[in-house]
Amino acid sequence: MFAAFAAAYFISAALRTVTATLAPTLTQEFALQARDLGLLSGGYFLGFAALQIPLGVWLDRYGPRRVILCMLSIAVLGCAVFAVATNFYSLLIARVLCGLGVSVCLMAPLTAYRRWFNPETQLRANSWMLMTGSLGMLCATLPVQAAMPVLGWRGIFWALALFVAIAMILIALCVPVWREALVDKDKPVQPSVVGEGQIISIWRHPAFVRMVPIGFFTYGGMIAIQTLWVGPWMTRIAGYTAVEAAGGLFAINFAMLINYWAWGWVNPKLASHGWDAVRLMRIGLPFSLLALPLAVLVATDTPLAAGWVLPIWIVWIFYFVSSAFVSLAQPAVGMAFESHMAGRALTAYNLVIFMGVFIVQWGIGLGIDLFRWFGMSEVQAYTAAFGAFWLCCLASYAHFYRHARG
Repeated sequence: MFAAFAAAYFISAALRTVTATLAPTLTQEFALQARDLGLLSGGYFLGFAALQIPLGVWLDRYGPRRVILCMLSIAVLGCAVFAVATNFYSLLIARVLCGLGVSVCLMAPLTAYRRWFNPETQLRANSWMLMTGSLGMLCATLPVQAAMPVLGWRGIFWALALFVAIAMILIALCVPVWREALVDKDKPVQPSVVGEGQIISIWRHPAFVRMVPIGFFTYGGMIAIQTLWVGPWMTRIAGYTAVEAAGGLFAINFAMLINYWAWGWVNPKLASHGWDAVRLMRIGLPFSLLALPLAVLVATDTPLAAGWVLPIWIVWIFYFVSSAFVSLAQPAVGMAFESHMAGRALTAYNLVIFMGVFIVQWGIGLGIDLFRWFGMSEVQAYTAAFGAFWLCCLASYAHFYRHARG
């Protein structure tokens, strides 16, 4: 079951990241501006976020297997539309369809794990699902760059459509049918559970409110940069070639893969010794607040940059690994609610995260173009846009820290 879900999430993560690798090619072929590139990549996350609330109800009512199979059929269509796109708007529509189609690829397994696994195993399964996602992102870097001369970017999307179809077959064969009578016999689901009042109660829950800003800015922003802006940063600011940038992305995603694999082993042990998700995030996230300005400064005309001799992507690895503490927020939110509400709680929080991805991804592009319009150089515009994002992350951590202590 885990392998079948992981196969779908692998493709979902590859689709999420592939635009960072293809950004130079798409920019040249379709004459894209920074705001266009941000909107194109963010369209995936807009589609992803659009169905999160109804998906929560569907997951709790119909079960992960049935819902994910229906949604992945939309992803196949999205890949096909992207492969035959002839202008920016058809690319954008295709990205939205892809986002809609894979919008349940993490929430479906997490909903299943909430009912079928104990809390320690849920933390491990969550980390290893994210590890699988990192593997998908990894394969969307150098392997995609290597396949470009053979398949072209259109052929790559036809291949992705095929892989999504294979994942659907695996899920149909391996994931059990959702039988409500076999789970939570002590707390059967009542019809009122799916009402609006229950959804409102989720959004008002203290555990949910505490996690909203860091989910939107810290988690969403990390994904926004990892899946798009770190690539243009390396090519436009650090002066990397497209192949060198793909190599940097490969290193970053490989580091994240190892990071999530290690979390999967360590988290249950830490939890058994009282190191819960909130405590780990409170201690670990400040490192990301230090790493982001460091990553910006070493690629710009500063004294720090003059003495920096290591590849730029090393400091970006430090940022992404330290930001990954926030991934613990998802299982923490899921376990804060009864299991019959897990689907709605998890998808509500996923909505927060991926709306954050869309806003940050597009917002950085808009900010770069805006600062250029005011006469800044490209380096200054990138620095200013990333600096504004950093201030948002700082404020979100302050909110989280205050509520976590309270």
